[in-house]
Amino acid sequence: MARAFEVPLYQLFHDGEEPPVLPNLLTQKSSDEGVWGSSGKDAQYLSKLRRVLGKASEDDRKLVMHMAQKMAQR
Repeated sequence: MARAFEVPLYQLFHDGEEPPVLPNLLTQKSSDEGVWGSSGKDAQYLSKLRRVLGKASEDDRKLVMHMAQKMAQR
């Protein structure tokens, strides 16, 4: 809808003239500090995976998700 109205997405959900101030999620501590992808090589891999999937087409992302679901079932 934002594209159709040619407005930024935040304007559909935020009542105000300026965009909302976003929290810096990277600096916040969480109770899940030991979660996979939160630090080290896992974090680097996760970051690269996010970049690559962001550039992939919707069909390619669906294919990757389908393959991951099939692998998780085994």
